[in-house]
Amino acid sequence: MQAFFHQFLFGIYPYICLTVLLVGSLIRFDREQYSWKSDSSQLLKHGMLRLGSNMFHWGVLVVVAGHFGGFLAPHWLVSPFLTASQHQMIAMVGGGAAGVVAIIGLTILIARRIGTPRVRATSRTWDIVIVFMLWIQLALGLGTVLLSMRHMDGAMFEQLTDYVKGVVTFQPGVATLLEGVPLTYRAHIALGFTIFLVSPFTRMVHIWSGLASVIYLIRPYQLVRKR
Repeated sequence: MQAFFHQFLFGIYPYICLTVLLVGSLIRFDREQYSWKSDSSQLLKHGMLRLGSNMFHWGVLVVVAGHFGGFLAPHWLVSPFLTASQHQMIAMVGGGAAGVVAIIGLTILIARRIGTPRVRATSRTWDIVIVFMLWIQLALGLGTVLLSMRHMDGAMFEQLTDYVKGVVTFQPGVATLLEGVPLTYRAHIALGFTIFLVSPFTRMVHIWSGLASVIYLIRPYQLVRKR
């Protein structure tokens, strides 16, 4: 039973989550475009919002970019410049610093949302649930940084990298790559996919708009209306 649960959680569940993320987001955009927003509460209470929001969003952007770049970069591209241990060290330092900034910012936002009666009254249940899920995810991520300090040879980092690439490239039996990996790492991975799963049904869906904004800023041309 334990082996089946492990195979399901890390071999099948990721694809369920990613499918729901993509299909659910498309359906929501098609049917409920007016709900495609982050539901700002700035008018209800401005204090600490800018600080907490900036710290959280910038920290998370660095964390997410580091995850994509660190875990999905092909070995042939990284190995000529970095050893596995050096790659791990960069991920620990950069991701750890960004994670600390993000979790401090999110803590400020949670305290504001829970501690301000007007903001709390306008918050939906999922607004509260998702921010706590994100806080736990950041805490688990920082926990993996502490665990990584115990084995700086890069072997565990390479194992995790192979797993992420295996999921993306649909490799069979990819869940076996996480056998023997400490619980903190596995919990971090499982909760990350769960956040993908629930995102289309929460305010987290607005991350697609953020991605579109970045693409808009780096477009190779500019539309100019003629007189």
